[in-house]
Amino acid sequence: MRIILAPMEGLVDAPIRETLTKVGGIDRCVTEFIRVTHGMLPPRIFYKYAPELHNQARTEVGTPVAVQLLGSDPEMMGRHGAKAAELGATQVDINFGCPAKTVNKHKGGCVLMREPDLMYEITAAVRRAVPTDVLVTAKMRLGYDDRSMGVACAQALEAAGAGEIVIHARSKVDGYKPPAYWEEIARAREAVSCHVIANGEIWTVADYWRCREVSGCADVMIGRGLIARPDLARQIRASQRGESVPDMTWPEVVQLVRHYARALQTRLEDKYVTGRIKQWLNYLRQGYPEAEALWPSARKHREVAPMLACLDQIVAASAAA
Repeated sequence: MRIILAPMEGLVDAPIRETLTKVGGIDRCVTEFIRVTHGMLPPRIFYKYAPELHNQARTEVGTPVAVQLLGSDPEMMGRHGAKAAELGATQVDINFGCPAKTVNKHKGGCVLMREPDLMYEITAAVRRAVPTDVLVTAKMRLGYDDRSMGVACAQALEAAGAGEIVIHARSKVDGYKPPAYWEEIARAREAVSCHVIANGEIWTVADYWRCREVSGCADVMIGRGLIARPDLARQIRASQRGESVPDMTWPEVVQLVRHYARALQTRLEDKYVTGRIKQWLNYLRQGYPEAEALWPSARKHREVAPMLACLDQIVAASAAA
């Protein structure tokens, strides 16, 4: 089994990949998507989204990182796949799953699931453009308007040469609303021979085992669940061995957030740093009551120092209780 950290636009950046892979249990990460349009992007853009390319496409602890591309022009997608490989990518992933309106409006992401033939052309172009030892993968949903396109699109990707397919268990219209339709992943998995990875609504160890049973996929990609519970991958691994490990404590999580903030400050202005910390804290509210208690005051801060001071106060209060 493998556990892959999902790409989450605007949150799962290089610093959070470094932070979470150090916790343990994550086998692979995928970058936020690099938007491919009509012009050739310079290397600095690839390095911005995937600074791990300077380290053989791995995080500091050695976790492989795939470079994800999003676009609808097969030729340009192929050229950018080739550039990613030239810069050191060992895996090029293609985004057919993003449900964002702005992305879909410009013919990127999940809207392409209305056109399996175009998905085939894009994937085949990338596969032809990159060396054979570079893995080409794709991430998709079950469809755009409904969940009827999972099988057809998965078959198109396999025919085009995708070595692995991640399937998010919802359509674009479903958004991120529960439930996840893991049984529809099973239908697509049974229709192809390439490797299929399940994604969607895995928040707990129990969710992992239910997803595995219903979808038939041992490998999973987890996004929001790993943001809410940074040790979830570690917990899943322990459960597979028939063991249990102590839950990560709130003070330990705060140390992760502080480490993340320090890393962000080397890359972004403070106002953007606090924005990303707030995003993470918002997800942590689902896993930690302390984060819920912190949220009303933390959300008001626009500078990093008072934000971190809030975190420290909560830790101090927990220790004194």
